[in-house]
Amino acid sequence: MLEISQIKIPVMPDYTENLKKKTASLISVRPEKFIEFVVYKRSIDARKKPELFYVFTVLVTLSREDEKRVLSNPKIKNVKRAKMMAYQPLRMEKKALRPVVVGAGPAGLFAAYSLALAGNPALLIERGRDIESRKQDVENFFSTGLLIPDSNVQFGEGGAGTFSDGKLNTQTHDKLGRNRFVLETFVKFGAQAEILIDPKPHVGTDRLRLVIKNLREELIRLGTEVRFETKLTGLSIENRKLKGITVNGDLEIPCQNLILAIGHSARDTFEMLYTLGVPMQSKAFAVGLRVEHPQDFIDHSQYGRDRDFLPAANYKLATNLENGRGVYSFCMCPGGYVVNASSEEKMTAVNGMSYSGRDSQNANSAIIVSVGENEYALDDPMGAIRFQRELERRTYELGQGKIPQQLFGDYVEGKKSTGYGAISPITKGKTVLSDLTGILPSDVRSSLIEGMKIFDRKIKGFANEEAILSGVESRTSSPVRIHRDENGMSEIRGLYPCGEGAGYAGGITSAAMDGLKMAEALINNNQETN
Repeated sequence: MLEISQIKIPVMPDYTENLKKKTASLISVRPEKFIEFVVYKRSIDARKKPELFYVFTVLVTLSREDEKRVLSNPKIKNVKRAKMMAYQPLRMEKKALRPVVVGAGPAGLFAAYSLALAGNPALLIERGRDIESRKQDVENFFSTGLLIPDSNVQFGEGGAGTFSDGKLNTQTHDKLGRNRFVLETFVKFGAQAEILIDPKPHVGTDRLRLVIKNLREELIRLGTEVRFETKLTGLSIENRKLKGITVNGDLEIPCQNLILAIGHSARDTFEMLYTLGVPMQSKAFAVGLRVEHPQDFIDHSQYGRDRDFLPAANYKLATNLENGRGVYSFCMCPGGYVVNASSEEKMTAVNGMSYSGRDSQNANSAIIVSVGENEYALDDPMGAIRFQRELERRTYELGQGKIPQQLFGDYVEGKKSTGYGAISPITKGKTVLSDLTGILPSDVRSSLIEGMKIFDRKIKGFANEEAILSGVESRTSSPVRIHRDENGMSEIRGLYPCGEGAGYAGGITSAAMDGLKMAEALINNNQETN
């Protein structure tokens, strides 16, 4: 099989035949001699907008003689023999006491899936509710403001990413094929096949619910026991070794191997672990506000024209300021919604999400600023959590539970907005016009404003005075990192900190990959000791 890259053709609704012809021309082989033809990667080149091009990498199988001739021809560029790394789940030949996985987000689900495929299915516990019940709870919160602390945008089957567009892009280096395995698993359980080829794949929160439900049913078929509304509340530790866990305050479960995939918002669990002496530390992360623009404005900026059959355009912006802070866009949601993503009483946090169609009138993203030792002591594991909570308390008090919003021009001037301009907000959850000036520390606020103006040079009109800001974006990543060694374990032996909550991932895909990695570590460690 040959891998041919940098194949460029004009964008069009149905490109398959043109792509085959262009590929055949590039390697001087007639299309009918292709034994197999697979699109492997696809991106859009908009450098000459409004003239747009697709850029493909394809996999082509030819006869042995034709492949040898193509590879030996020095005039044929961007072709090589394909080296596909297929991920191979491990087998657990020597069964251990049933492992426990805490958290049914992407890290926990894929850790449990890996253990089930290994032949040693786990007990999977989740503090929140199943995806069907959770969906109802979240929609009720959006319409009434009634928060259920363990069933909301942050907690429940699927994790926080379920209500944030289902973005599956990652920058994690992957030489073992875990990334491809995660994407193929999503497709197997109901995601669209395009996620296998797009550079920034997304499922959509509507489609993702089906994927999660199907994956859960497969876990159960493979022998996994899944318990919802089951919260980790304690650990039994002897001589720095894990002996058991306590759930819901009083139920004790024997456990020698625990994959801890609790998510970035499990603040009460972090506090419990810290009290028990599980080594952890605060880490730098980022906070800011979410900004809304009309989607057609982003489309014209990125494509130079109406998008027609193309997907809603996205963007990625970043800059480093002279004061040492980084400012960048995060969790960009084309055709999306700003979401009230709160999970604690009398605290307000926002996020963004899109459905699979990405068809709302607005684009939104978080514009966030790096924070760290200037805001809290990095040697205090709970310092960053206290910082997050203070921002969310201020935001709640400002909006009284609603999403407080302000026009960017008013934010710069430090005055309350009294009306919307040409842009109408698109949200999940009630909103109120406010003055967001006092939510962020003054230096963070001024950095955000400076970053917005710099981004305006890249996307003219980005710093539009009528762009809508929503507060506060405080859950960009975990505020702590739980220590683990080269074998994947904490200093508490048998405890495997995992995923975004433990500080080792930054999104759905990287969390799922870390879940696979920790399951592998658990399997390998137990094979060696049994």
